[in-house]
Amino acid sequence: MDPSQPSDSALIDTSGAVQKALAVNLNPQQYGSIVEIGAGQETARYFFRAGGAAGTVAKTMSAYDMTFSDAIYGRAPGGRYVSRVRLGRMLDHEYGLLIERLQGRRETDTTFFAYAATVAAQGFKHRQECHGWLGVRIQLTPNGPANDIVLHVRMLDHDARGQQEALGVLGVNLIYGAFNHADSPEKLIESLADDLSGGAAAGSDRIEIDMIEFSGPAFAECENRLLNLHLIRSWLTRAIMFDPDGHVVQPGEALRRKDVLAVRSNFRPVTRRHEDMFIAGLAAFGGDSEDVLPVAEMTMATVMEDDDHVDYADFLARVDTLTALGYHVLVSDYLRYFRLRAFLRRYTQGRIGIVARLENLRDIFSPAFYADLEGGILEAFGRLFCDQTSMYVYPGKAADGSLITADNFEPDPAVHHIYRHLQEQGRILALPGIDPSVMDIDWRQVLPALRADAPGWAMQVPPVVTELIRNRGLFGFPRKEAE
Repeated sequence: MDPSQPSDSALIDTSGAVQKALAVNLNPQQYGSIVEIGAGQETARYFFRAGGAAGTVAKTMSAYDMTFSDAIYGRAPGGRYVSRVRLGRMLDHEYGLLIERLQGRRETDTTFFAYAATVAAQGFKHRQECHGWLGVRIQLTPNGPANDIVLHVRMLDHDARGQQEALGVLGVNLIYGAFNHADSPEKLIESLADDLSGGAAAGSDRIEIDMIEFSGPAFAECENRLLNLHLIRSWLTRAIMFDPDGHVVQPGEALRRKDVLAVRSNFRPVTRRHEDMFIAGLAAFGGDSEDVLPVAEMTMATVMEDDDHVDYADFLARVDTLTALGYHVLVSDYLRYFRLRAFLRRYTQGRIGIVARLENLRDIFSPAFYADLEGGILEAFGRLFCDQTSMYVYPGKAADGSLITADNFEPDPAVHHIYRHLQEQGRILALPGIDPSVMDIDWRQVLPALRADAPGWAMQVPPVVTELIRNRGLFGFPRKEAE
């Protein structure tokens, strides 16, 4: 039998991944290399299993030995073989070889691609975080420029075989999607979970994709921040992150070995009161400023409108104004604080500080808020205040104008003793050093004022934010027509 022809077993195989691989194999234009480090040649296996791989695969490789790998791709930066930098070197090398050796020697309508993956999967000794960086560099037109799609994945299967299988399916989905859904990145993102779900209509219970980036001429109009938001909306992840330059970052890369101070709000817009929460929080949290990462966190509940619609311009305005102040921005689907703490703890062993408004504290100490938890509020507190996690409470005011702090706050009588215990243990602290002049600033009043350009609104937001809002017409600010 001609090995380049599809086998009978491949033709009757109902696996979606095999069918996608077969579709690529039978397209004479699509040709490239597949290199995988850390979990075997899982993606390549699907293309060979489908049959007709000679029409697609120029080369497959898995350089397990570090010395061999370094000889091919250069020494791993910082000794980290599972990193975005390492993935970039792999794509550079493999795609460069394709163009150097094959362009002009194959049919003129060939579109080349290089797929690479560097993964830390579960092994005989490896029982830590199982994750990887995957990417494809691809021509979408013959002799055209290269375009990249890069993503970070967490493997959620508990056994090595399951993780390897999931990686293979994901790799096929990425290659197939790059060729067939390049004109619709949202659809491409959704397709990454094909055949990786336990039956849900969207998302996956076997993988989590917490970062994706599209680059190159074909994706010049893509807004990567919105595409990463689509990861959450597609149930492919629970959180995404942006750095102070406004770039998408993988949370683990940003949080690694850091102490983290998180401030949760909707920041619509970020006000001087929000800024005061950061300033006072960082002063109380202490530590070397280089080792403390201030994170502005928004939940999807505050990003989406009542009809589950997202105002993309509004969302980007929030990200732009927060990053302009030098903060990392985290967008999460974690409504409860103990889930936020667990997410942060996944990536850092440093201290975690959370700045909460007095209104938040009332919710946190409401037993009804945890009615669906088997252990109720005790379970929630055990998960929130374990290890090096502290909550700093930004004060509020009573109806008579008096100040309410963490020290004189009266929780529900049912949890009064728990509250006092957490205070005595230093887990809940009144936030000192606040600026009383900004305590009464409320974004709900600032937003309509700035939209009407009413006098005084600019004094309620940080100067750099005022400038951005005025210059770019953010949050519905009325920009005047040029005379």
